[in-house]
Amino acid sequence: MAHPITSPPPPAPNWVRTHWSTLQPQLKTAKVPPPPELPTRSTFQNWFDTHLITLVTLLKTHTPLRRPSVRAKPLSSPLLSTLRKEFHTSSLKAQPSTNPQDRAVAKLSRQGYFKSIKAAKAPHWKSFLADATPRTIWTAKWFAVGRVTLRFPNLPDATSPEELNKALLLHFFPPRPLPFVPSILRPYKEVDPLLPSDISAALRRFSSSSAPGPDIISYSVWQRVHLVASHILTDLLVPFLKFCYHPVSIKKANGIVLDKPGKPSYDSPTSFRVIVLLHTVSKILERVITSHLSVVARSLKLVHHNQCGCLTSLTLFDAALSLVDTVRTLQRPELRVSTLFLDIKGGFDNVNASILCSSLKNAGVPHYIVSWIGSFLSQRTCRLLFQGSPKSFAPVQVGTPQAPLYPRCSLLSIWHHST
Repeated sequence: MAHPITSPPPPAPNWVRTHWSTLQPQLKTAKVPPPPELPTRSTFQNWFDTHLITLVTLLKTHTPLRRPSVRAKPLSSPLLSTLRKEFHTSSLKAQPSTNPQDRAVAKLSRQGYFKSIKAAKAPHWKSFLADATPRTIWTAKWFAVGRVTLRFPNLPDATSPEELNKALLLHFFPPRPLPFVPSILRPYKEVDPLLPSDISAALRRFSSSSAPGPDIISYSVWQRVHLVASHILTDLLVPFLKFCYHPVSIKKANGIVLDKPGKPSYDSPTSFRVIVLLHTVSKILERVITSHLSVVARSLKLVHHNQCGCLTSLTLFDAALSLVDTVRTLQRPELRVSTLFLDIKGGFDNVNASILCSSLKNAGVPHYIVSWIGSFLSQRTCRLLFQGSPKSFAPVQVGTPQAPLYPRCSLLSIWHHST
């Protein structure tokens, strides 16, 4: 099994230092031509991949690489770098030498270096706590307590990384029927227009600190691109709705395997869970489709009238207020009140795509949304990431992939209401 220190991750773009001053003029002049009039799945895929790769290459060309190091520390300074070099040089010189003076110099260099590290830690820790936010306070806890070492999947029937990867894939993504996707893509006439404002609204809901998928492009980059040249993402995503097809290249996902705390044994796949990270471009389009689906679902009464989460203008706060009001109303005449909360285990993973598409079509949902959902849920691939994993993409069959919570909950609510 590969150790993370001996095989560090490859250099990734440092999007914080992107040279936007030289990139903006090129983005404004960039053009995305329309796809063929009657494309097949392969020609549509080639059209999308060509222009997406061109755009990503342009972004990476103006972005320096981040070179991660397993020993990098946030309190590093030029003084510590100089002391570290002196410490290493004197130590190497003192090892083969019999001169007591060389060993004394090495000892003094070592003491001075580690004393400087200790002296730099105190002000850095104070400044970190002074600037802590609700998000970074958990990082402070990790610094103080220490992070628990991740458990390694140790299945009795898997003797190699490939067998372990296959066993986890079968557990997390069991086979299930998939919806039919036509080979010839025909344009739909009654399609709600996709405007730059729709993409802007979708991008505003994403956090700049969210982890990206295989494309390693953060949402802050797409927000800046759309702000500079709104026509690029619009021209790139409009054909998705027109032909109701989701390209295979952005159906790839990274599956981070994590252990469930408190399990008595970790020799079964049920003791682990997977967090799936999708392509950021795919998730942007999902947000747009979800906004369309939310409006249609409420107009056709496909969502329960008590549904609060994952709907526009209705949040968990509204559900909490409604619950408190109901409880207090029943307590005034001195009645006893009980509340029952249910958690649907594996609900997202067990959605049948074929039944979902059939239910949406019978309920009157526009055909272009149903066709896109069928294309979105089919031909997906995933790459499980754990210590020693093969890191190869494998075909998987999912219910609804772990996209943003909003689209998954919307589909699941419609699924439960319709079945």
